[in-house]
Amino acid sequence: MNTKIRFASLALSLLLTSGAVLADVKIGVSMSQFDDTWLTYLRESMDQKAKSLPDGVKLQFEDARSDVVKQLSQVENFISQKVDAIVVNPVDTAATRKITEAAVKAGIPLVYVNRRPDDLNLPKGVVTVASDDLEAGKMQMQYLAEKMAGKGDIVILLGDLANNSTANRTKGVKEVLKQYPGIKVEQEQTGVWLRDKGMTLVNDWLTQGRKFDAVVANNDEMAIGAAMALKQAGVEKGSVLIAGVDGTPDGLRAVQKGDLAISVFQDAKGQADGSIDTAVKMIKREPVEPAVWIPYRLITPQNVDQFK
Repeated sequence: MNTKIRFASLALSLLLTSGAVLADVKIGVSMSQFDDTWLTYLRESMDQKAKSLPDGVKLQFEDARSDVVKQLSQVENFISQKVDAIVVNPVDTAATRKITEAAVKAGIPLVYVNRRPDDLNLPKGVVTVASDDLEAGKMQMQYLAEKMAGKGDIVILLGDLANNSTANRTKGVKEVLKQYPGIKVEQEQTGVWLRDKGMTLVNDWLTQGRKFDAVVANNDEMAIGAAMALKQAGVEKGSVLIAGVDGTPDGLRAVQKGDLAISVFQDAKGQADGSIDTAVKMIKREPVEPAVWIPYRLITPQNVDQFK
């Protein structure tokens, strides 16, 4: 009888170790900031994904409030709580090394979501789920360049400068511009992803008498702010082309109304599902790709209804 019990215990131990059975899984999630519009959709989608899983996955969300030190502290707290995995939407993509080192040392799976760390050589046990921001910038600018017939002036509304999403989206824009020497960048400044900042910047440029044919914004919120500033200044809708990124509900409505010429759809649900699925696979010790890429898609007035 004792022998049977020992064998049963061994079988159960092996089953649990292999990750075939999960129960009461807890994943700590540190978001760079809760009050970012697109990141709110990402967070809500992650929560929905976790609730849909049969394994009893629970997420503990924390708001880093755009503070690198606070985010590292949150990760250290997750480790002390012995969570099963950690998901991080980094505040600063250049400041993730300590987070990575802490998770790896603790042997806890780590998934970076939406923003890929600047360090591309991440160790085993660390995975990124994101979209290729370079492609988003290229899609925006290629569409605008063709609409502008290859000539004119543009202004660029940059996101948070601590983010490689900002750098890569802008790099994508400028790579396309190399093919169109007739298009010049009149101004570029950061609106730190915010609608009111985008509005203020464009309003300032208009007040200064600056002329431009298009606004290229690193996200929808700043693009919508630009549209509001142009409307307030009495500029005819559509005479200045405006492009955003994200395809948020507000962004989609703005494209439908003609306030934005285009947006580029960043799949919040795709990234959310990918991050939670990947974390669960890592907990179960199943094989995962070191980088999971969720594709961008161009949103135009002709196809906007497909994204609702």
